[in-house]
Amino acid sequence: MTALLRYQAALLLRSQRWLAPFLVYAAFVGVGINAGEPVLGALGYTVAGLVPVSAWAVRVCLGQEPPAARAVTAAAAGRARAHLAAILTATAGTLLVGATAVLAVTALSEHHRVAPLPAAAEGLLAATTCVLTGTAVGTLTTRPLIRSRGWSLTTLLLGSLLAVVTTGSPAKTAIATLITGSPTATVAYPPLPLTGALALATGAAWLGCRGTGWRE
Repeated sequence: MTALLRYQAALLLRSQRWLAPFLVYAAFVGVGINAGEPVLGALGYTVAGLVPVSAWAVRVCLGQEPPAARAVTAAAAGRARAHLAAILTATAGTLLVGATAVLAVTALSEHHRVAPLPAAAEGLLAATTCVLTGTAVGTLTTRPLIRSRGWSLTTLLLGSLLAVVTTGSPAKTAIATLITGSPTATVAYPPLPLTGALALATGAAWLGCRGTGWRE
């Protein structure tokens, strides 16, 4: 698996397809966040954007290999393992970008209600929840489960929106937890959203990997 992850990461970096989702996210954060804003509200906005970005990154990684190269990789390592490596590469890349954004926003925001370290800890947990939720959305809305590009993009956008606004969604709960905040300098982030997001991402990855055997 390590070799597959290195291959997928190198392929992503060389293709420069990561530029579009991550630059759009950088613009989203840069335009929406001003220095001196209350830290928890700023972090809530920051992590919300990670849901569509993570889904987009998964879609990029799952579609970056030409069919011939994908067939060679599948023959050498197995379709399911190659598929999982692409998903993990996208998730890891988005987690890195999200963590960087959380730390930068925490440093630039106002900390009257919550100290920087607890705020950063809550932000990182919420970012992880949103990235995992986006991973589930991206995995379920692209190959091999949805092969049509038009329908794939449509369901990805709709799924990302629903993940952010639907009550009960792990991402929605994580964002709301940050925005409502805590009046004390303690971490008040509940474990349930992160657990739910991890379960969703794991289930989606399992379904996508199983789908490579009967849809490709």
